Amino acid sequence: MVTRLRRLEGLLGRRLDKVDYSILADLVGNAEAAESEDLDYKQAHYGADDKGREELAKDVAAFANHTGGLLVLGMAENKGVPSMVFDVDLDDRHVRHIRQVIANNTAPPVPYETIRVPNPDAPDTGFLLLAVPRSPYGPHAVTAPPARPSKDTLRFPRRGGSKTEWLTETDVATAYRARFTAAAERDQRLADVEEDLVDALAERTTPHLIVTMAPEAPGDMVIDSARFARYQDEIQRTELYLCQGHRTFTRPAVGPRRLIVTEPAGDRAARAELHRDGSAVIGLGLHTHQSRLRGNDVDLQFSEPGDVVYQLLCALPFLASHARDRAGASGTALVKAALVADMAEHPVRRMAIDLDRPDTLPFRIDPLDPGSGQRAQLSTQTCQYAEAHAAVILDDVVDQGRGLLEATAALADELLQAFGYPETGLITRIGELRPDRFSVRNAGAVAVWARQQGLLA
Repeated sequence: MVTRLRRLEGLLGRRLDKVDYSILADLVGNAEAAESEDLDYKQAHYGADDKGREELAKDVAAFANHTGGLLVLGMAENKGVPSMVFDVDLDDRHVRHIRQVIANNTAPPVPYETIRVPNPDAPDTGFLLLAVPRSPYGPHAVTAPPARPSKDTLRFPRRGGSKTEWLTETDVATAYRARFTAAAERDQRLADVEEDLVDALAERTTPHLIVTMAPEAPGDMVIDSARFARYQDEIQRTELYLCQGHRTFTRPAVGPRRLIVTEPAGDRAARAELHRDGSAVIGLGLHTHQSRLRGNDVDLQFSEPGDVVYQLLCALPFLASHARDRAGASGTALVKAALVADMAEHPVRRMAIDLDRPDTLPFRIDPLDPGSGQRAQLSTQTCQYAEAHAAVILDDVVDQGRGLLEATAALADELLQAFGYPETGLITRIGELRPDRFSVRNAGAVAVWARQQGLLA
């Protein structure tokens, strides 16, 4: 998943992974492209000596400890303004060196992405971009030996304007506390948001997919009369199910610090709760079949893998667009997906006793054989509750590109492993899509959507 830096994408006119050589070369002399809190230029590769290792570790950690940023290798600057192109080598040796330095000289290691931008006239050279997202795992320390001994700094850099500043002891203590409390709060927030939806759907006895998302940097959706009217219009025009050609939701309602949206009534009707901080959850009823293995007795119920994966493909961009576009959240988000055969089987409901509730049928995930119309018994066990977790980049999911496919594959594979599948086979972990393997109900819609998004090989 490519790092998204929105201000720089506006400056460059496109995503970082779509930038070409001429766009960067044309920055020469552009005062709007001067070095800043999220942008830095280097004329050449970092040196292989102690000073070079320290400088590289310091620069990436400073971005990660602040708002994220972009290092452009191959551009000289004059008073911060790009002044001349100096192509650098783009060979694997230099890229490996950068990876080793960052891994060995920052703690915890700074996440980043390398993007090669070759010169069309000399493809082995060009610009090398190091895109560093804001890190939820900060503060990141520089562990490389200091080139100049100092007892006044703690070796935790942070970007300040176009320069690097060093965190004080108080800054570091505050950042560490924020890291650990934020991680615990995000996990708890994910659980709380999911639990509210499960409680709302507690009477349902049919299998559901529940997808919950919590941004790592929360936003703030304002709910007032004017904005609520706009939200109503947006939501009523939403086509949740990709390329099915119909709108999904009735008029949304206001709940406690959230919007509540539903499909028309039914035991499989979708329900979503969209919270002010950008957190959101949706419950989607799964289409199920019944299997009769002994006479006319129904032994189990099952859903097809294609239905599960398709619902994930639909749910993730819906939730991410709420977080990004209504609440103004940015960066990454935590996602939990859960398959539950009956709401009574969800962990938050298992202690509730309902003697009048019908027994839950065993639940499997199996495809229908297209020839016979019978269940193809590919699962190896029943499972009444399964869950999966992933971290996603909001922009990638909203854009419905490879990032969405990768996130869907990670969640779907983990869910189906509870039923004995090593992987779904519908989407690979590197974002290769196989529409023909989806169910008859949605294979056509997936193929149309994939063509529209340019996701078919």
